[in-house]
Amino acid sequence: MCGVLGTAFGLVAGRMAGVEGAVRQYLGAVVQVAGDVLGADLVGCYAAGSLALGGYQPGRSDIDVAVVCAGALTDGHKRTLVARWEALPCPARGVELVVYGRAVAASGTADPGFEVELNAGTGLPRRVTWSAALRPAADGLFWYGLDRSILHQIGLALCGPPAAEVFADLGDADLRRLLVESVRWWRDRVPAADDVPAAGAEEVVLGACRALVKARCGVWLSKAGAGRRLAGAGFGTALIGRCLAARHGGAPPSGAQARAFSGEVLALLSAR
Repeated sequence: MCGVLGTAFGLVAGRMAGVEGAVRQYLGAVVQVAGDVLGADLVGCYAAGSLALGGYQPGRSDIDVAVVCAGALTDGHKRTLVARWEALPCPARGVELVVYGRAVAASGTADPGFEVELNAGTGLPRRVTWSAALRPAADGLFWYGLDRSILHQIGLALCGPPAAEVFADLGDADLRRLLVESVRWWRDRVPAADDVPAAGAEEVVLGACRALVKARCGVWLSKAGAGRRLAGAGFGTALIGRCLAARHGGAPPSGAQARAFSGEVLALLSAR
Protein backbone atom coordinates (compact mmCIF):
# COMPACT_ATOMS: atom_id res chain seq x y z
CA MET A 1 0.00 0.00 0.00
CA CYS A 2 1.19 3.54 -0.74
CA GLY A 3 2.23 6.02 1.96
CA VAL A 4 0.17 6.69 5.05
CA LEU A 5 -2.60 9.26 5.35
CA GLY A 6 -1.12 10.96 8.39
CA THR A 7 2.07 11.85 6.51
CA ALA A 8 0.08 13.26 3.60
CA PHE A 9 -2.05 15.40 5.90
CA GLY A 10 1.08 16.64 7.62
CA LEU A 11 2.18 18.09 4.30
CA VAL A 12 -1.16 19.75 3.46
CA ALA A 13 -2.35 20.74 6.93
CA GLY A 14 -2.75 24.39 5.98
CA ARG A 15 -5.16 23.61 3.17
CA MET A 16 -7.15 21.19 5.34
CA ALA A 17 -7.27 23.45 8.39
CA GLY A 18 -10.99 24.15 8.06
CA VAL A 19 -11.99 20.52 7.54
CA GLU A 20 -13.49 18.72 10.52
CA GLY A 21 -11.84 15.65 11.99
CA ALA A 22 -14.66 13.35 10.87
CA VAL A 23 -13.85 14.12 7.23
CA ARG A 24 -10.16 13.40 7.81
CA GLN A 25 -11.03 10.07 9.43
CA TYR A 26 -13.35 9.23 6.56
CA LEU A 27 -10.63 9.96 4.00
CA GLY A 28 -8.31 7.69 5.94
CA ALA A 29 -10.88 4.90 5.76
CA VAL A 30 -11.31 5.42 2.00
CA VAL A 31 -7.55 5.11 1.52
CA GLN A 32 -7.44 2.01 3.73
CA VAL A 33 -10.09 0.29 1.61
CA ALA A 34 -8.23 1.16 -1.60
CA GLY A 35 -5.02 -0.27 -0.19
CA ASP A 36 -6.70 -3.42 1.11
CA VAL A 37 -8.38 -4.17 -2.22
CA LEU A 38 -5.74 -3.03 -4.70
CA GLY A 39 -2.55 -3.78 -2.80
CA ALA A 40 0.55 -3.06 -4.86
CA ASP A 41 -1.64 -1.89 -7.76
CA LEU A 42 -2.68 1.22 -5.82
CA VAL A 43 -0.77 4.22 -7.18
CA GLY A 44 -2.34 6.94 -5.04
CA CYS A 45 -5.44 8.54 -3.57
CA TYR A 46 -6.18 12.24 -4.03
CA ALA A 47 -8.64 14.72 -2.59
CA ALA A 48 -10.22 16.80 -5.33
CA GLY A 49 -13.11 19.26 -5.61
CA SER A 50 -13.78 21.69 -2.78
CA LEU A 51 -11.33 19.95 -0.43
CA ALA A 52 -8.45 20.56 -2.82
CA LEU A 53 -9.62 24.06 -3.76
CA GLY A 54 -10.06 25.22 -0.18
CA GLY A 55 -13.80 25.75 -0.55
CA TYR A 56 -15.17 22.88 1.54
CA GLN A 57 -18.33 23.94 3.40
CA PRO A 58 -19.68 21.52 6.04
CA GLY A 59 -23.25 20.48 5.36
CA ARG A 60 -23.13 21.71 1.77
CA SER A 61 -20.03 20.35 0.05
CA ASP A 62 -19.38 16.85 -1.21
CA ILE A 63 -16.19 14.89 -0.62
CA ASP A 64 -14.41 14.23 -3.91
CA VAL A 65 -11.70 11.58 -4.13
CA ALA A 66 -9.79 10.24 -7.13
CA VAL A 67 -8.04 6.90 -6.80
CA VAL A 68 -5.38 5.85 -9.29
CA CYS A 69 -4.54 2.22 -9.94
CA ALA A 70 -1.81 0.66 -12.04
CA GLY A 71 -4.08 -0.66 -14.79
CA ALA A 72 -7.54 -1.92 -15.63
CA LEU A 73 -9.62 -3.26 -12.75
CA THR A 74 -11.34 -6.62 -12.75
CA ASP A 75 -15.09 -6.69 -12.16
CA GLY A 76 -14.37 -8.29 -8.80
CA HIS A 77 -12.12 -5.44 -7.71
CA LYS A 78 -14.70 -2.88 -8.83
CA ARG A 79 -17.52 -4.52 -6.92
CA THR A 80 -15.45 -5.01 -3.79
CA LEU A 81 -14.31 -1.38 -3.78
CA VAL A 82 -17.85 -0.09 -4.27
CA ALA A 83 -19.32 -2.36 -1.57
CA ARG A 84 -16.67 -1.46 1.00
CA TRP A 85 -16.66 2.27 0.25
CA GLU A 86 -20.44 2.39 0.35
CA ALA A 87 -20.40 0.76 3.78
CA LEU A 88 -18.38 3.67 5.22
CA PRO A 89 -20.59 6.31 6.90
CA CYS A 90 -19.94 9.56 5.01
CA PRO A 91 -19.77 12.66 7.26
CA ALA A 92 -20.59 15.03 4.38
CA ARG A 93 -23.75 15.30 2.30
CA GLY A 94 -22.19 12.85 -0.12
CA VAL A 95 -19.04 11.39 -1.61
CA GLU A 96 -17.94 11.18 -5.23
CA LEU A 97 -15.28 8.52 -5.75
CA VAL A 98 -13.68 7.93 -9.15
CA VAL A 99 -11.01 5.35 -9.99
CA TYR A 100 -8.65 5.92 -12.93
CA GLY A 101 -5.96 3.76 -14.44
CA ARG A 102 -2.56 5.42 -14.32
CA ALA A 103 -2.37 5.75 -18.12
CA VAL A 104 -5.66 7.65 -18.24
CA ALA A 105 -4.63 9.94 -15.39
CA ALA A 106 -1.43 10.80 -17.25
CA SER A 107 -3.04 11.10 -20.69
CA GLY A 108 -4.18 14.73 -20.62
CA THR A 109 -7.22 13.82 -22.71
CA ALA A 110 -10.80 15.01 -22.34
CA ASP A 111 -12.23 11.47 -22.35
CA PRO A 112 -13.88 10.32 -19.09
CA GLY A 113 -11.79 7.14 -19.12
CA PHE A 114 -12.55 6.02 -15.57
CA GLU A 115 -12.61 2.45 -14.29
CA VAL A 116 -15.53 2.84 -11.87
CA GLU A 117 -17.31 5.68 -10.05
CA LEU A 118 -19.45 5.79 -6.94
CA ASN A 119 -21.68 8.63 -5.73
CA ALA A 120 -23.28 7.98 -2.36
CA GLY A 121 -24.45 9.72 0.80
CA THR A 122 -27.54 10.98 2.53
CA GLY A 123 -27.73 14.14 0.41
CA LEU A 124 -26.53 12.79 -2.94
CA PRO A 125 -28.37 10.47 -5.34
CA ARG A 126 -26.68 7.08 -5.42
CA ARG A 127 -24.85 6.28 -8.62
CA VAL A 128 -22.54 3.45 -9.56
CA THR A 129 -21.08 3.51 -13.06
CA TRP A 130 -19.08 0.40 -13.83
CA SER A 131 -17.13 1.86 -16.76
CA ALA A 132 -16.77 5.17 -18.58
CA ALA A 133 -18.62 3.76 -21.59
CA LEU A 134 -21.77 3.46 -19.45
CA ARG A 135 -21.84 7.11 -18.32
CA PRO A 136 -24.95 8.82 -19.82
CA ALA A 137 -23.96 11.81 -21.95
CA ALA A 138 -26.92 13.78 -20.59
CA ASP A 139 -25.34 13.68 -17.13
CA GLY A 140 -22.20 15.38 -18.39
CA LEU A 141 -19.01 13.86 -19.80
CA PHE A 142 -16.98 17.00 -19.13
CA TRP A 143 -16.55 16.40 -15.38
CA TYR A 144 -13.66 14.00 -15.60
CA GLY A 145 -11.25 15.95 -17.80
CA LEU A 146 -11.91 19.08 -15.73
CA ASP A 147 -11.49 17.19 -12.46
CA ARG A 148 -8.14 15.79 -13.64
CA SER A 149 -7.07 19.31 -14.61
CA ILE A 150 -7.91 20.47 -11.07
CA LEU A 151 -6.03 17.52 -9.63
CA HIS A 152 -2.99 18.34 -11.76
CA GLN A 153 -2.92 21.89 -10.44
CA ILE A 154 -3.92 21.48 -6.82
CA GLY A 155 -4.93 17.93 -5.90
CA LEU A 156 -4.13 16.78 -2.36
CA ALA A 157 -2.18 13.52 -2.17
CA LEU A 158 -3.69 11.39 0.59
CA CYS A 159 -1.19 8.72 -0.35
CA GLY A 160 1.13 8.21 -3.29
CA PRO A 161 3.14 10.63 -5.44
CA PRO A 162 2.20 14.32 -5.73
CA ALA A 163 -0.92 14.82 -7.85
CA ALA A 164 0.95 16.90 -10.44
CA GLU A 165 3.16 13.89 -11.17
CA VAL A 166 0.20 11.57 -11.70
CA PHE A 167 -2.42 13.73 -13.45
CA ALA A 168 -1.71 15.55 -16.71
CA ASP A 169 -3.47 18.80 -17.58
CA LEU A 170 -5.73 19.33 -20.57
CA GLY A 171 -4.64 21.04 -23.76
CA ASP A 172 -6.04 24.51 -24.37
CA ALA A 173 -8.64 23.46 -26.97
CA ASP A 174 -10.01 20.61 -24.85
CA LEU A 175 -10.03 22.80 -21.75
CA ARG A 176 -12.05 25.55 -23.39
CA ARG A 177 -14.49 23.04 -24.92
CA LEU A 178 -15.12 21.34 -21.59
CA LEU A 179 -15.50 24.66 -19.79
CA VAL A 180 -18.17 25.68 -22.29
CA GLU A 181 -19.94 22.34 -21.85
CA SER A 182 -19.86 22.73 -18.08
CA VAL A 183 -21.37 26.22 -18.12
CA ARG A 184 -24.13 25.07 -20.49
CA TRP A 185 -24.85 22.07 -18.27
CA TRP A 186 -25.13 24.25 -15.16
CA ARG A 187 -27.30 26.79 -17.02
CA ASP A 188 -29.76 24.09 -18.00
CA ARG A 189 -30.25 23.11 -14.34
CA VAL A 190 -32.52 26.13 -13.68
CA PRO A 191 -35.81 27.26 -15.31
CA ALA A 192 -35.54 29.65 -18.23
CA ALA A 193 -38.31 32.12 -17.43
CA ASP A 194 -38.64 32.27 -13.69
CA ASP A 195 -38.33 35.61 -11.87
CA VAL A 196 -38.48 34.20 -8.34
CA PRO A 197 -35.54 32.72 -6.38
CA ALA A 198 -34.57 29.36 -7.85
CA ALA A 199 -32.97 26.65 -5.73
CA GLY A 200 -29.46 26.00 -6.94
CA ALA A 201 -29.25 29.13 -9.10
CA GLU A 202 -26.30 30.32 -7.02
CA GLU A 203 -24.30 27.24 -8.06
CA VAL A 204 -25.05 27.96 -11.72
CA VAL A 205 -23.60 31.46 -11.39
CA LEU A 206 -20.62 30.45 -9.29
CA GLY A 207 -19.84 27.50 -11.55
CA ALA A 208 -19.74 29.91 -14.47
CA CYS A 209 -17.42 32.16 -12.45
CA ARG A 210 -15.00 29.29 -11.89
CA ALA A 211 -14.96 28.44 -15.59
CA LEU A 212 -14.30 32.06 -16.60
CA VAL A 213 -11.49 32.52 -14.09
CA LYS A 214 -9.81 29.34 -15.30
CA ALA A 215 -10.10 30.40 -18.94
CA ARG A 216 -8.92 33.97 -18.37
CA CYS A 217 -6.44 33.61 -15.48
CA GLY A 218 -5.24 30.04 -15.94
CA VAL A 219 -5.94 28.98 -12.36
CA TRP A 220 -8.53 26.81 -10.69
CA LEU A 221 -10.28 28.39 -7.73
CA SER A 222 -13.22 27.25 -5.68
CA LYS A 223 -16.57 28.46 -6.96
CA ALA A 224 -16.79 30.98 -4.13
CA GLY A 225 -13.18 32.07 -4.64
CA ALA A 226 -13.74 32.59 -8.35
CA GLY A 227 -16.91 34.56 -7.63
CA ARG A 228 -15.07 36.82 -5.22
CA ARG A 229 -12.29 37.41 -7.75
CA LEU A 230 -14.70 38.44 -10.51
CA ALA A 231 -16.84 40.54 -8.17
CA GLY A 232 -13.72 42.31 -6.94
CA ALA A 233 -12.89 43.16 -10.54
CA GLY A 234 -16.37 44.66 -11.04
CA PHE A 235 -17.89 41.80 -13.04
CA GLY A 236 -21.38 40.82 -11.90
CA THR A 237 -20.68 42.17 -8.43
CA ALA A 238 -24.25 42.43 -7.10
CA LEU A 239 -25.39 39.07 -8.51
CA ILE A 240 -22.29 37.25 -7.31
CA GLY A 241 -22.68 38.80 -3.87
CA ARG A 242 -26.22 37.46 -3.71
CA CYS A 243 -24.99 34.00 -4.75
CA LEU A 244 -22.30 33.98 -2.08
CA ALA A 245 -24.88 34.99 0.53
CA ALA A 246 -27.20 32.22 -0.70
CA ARG A 247 -24.56 29.68 0.29
CA HIS A 248 -25.09 30.79 3.88
CA GLY A 249 -28.88 30.93 3.96
CA GLY A 250 -29.71 33.93 1.80
CA ALA A 251 -32.17 33.87 -1.11
CA PRO A 252 -30.67 32.67 -4.39
CA PRO A 253 -31.12 34.61 -7.62
CA SER A 254 -33.83 33.71 -10.09
CA GLY A 255 -33.33 31.17 -12.82
CA ALA A 256 -33.59 33.94 -15.40
CA GLN A 257 -30.76 35.88 -13.73
CA ALA A 258 -28.56 32.79 -13.52
CA ARG A 259 -29.15 31.89 -17.14
CA ALA A 260 -28.45 35.44 -18.31
CA PHE A 261 -25.17 35.48 -16.40
CA SER A 262 -24.23 32.10 -17.86
CA GLY A 263 -24.93 33.50 -21.33
CA GLU A 264 -22.50 36.35 -20.73
CA VAL A 265 -19.82 33.92 -19.59
CA LEU A 266 -20.42 31.64 -22.57
CA ALA A 267 -19.95 34.59 -24.92
CA LEU A 268 -16.65 35.43 -23.23
CA LEU A 269 -15.48 31.83 -23.33
CA SER A 270 -16.28 31.67 -27.05
CA ALA A 271 -14.41 34.90 -27.85
CA ARG A 272 -10.92 34.51 -29.25
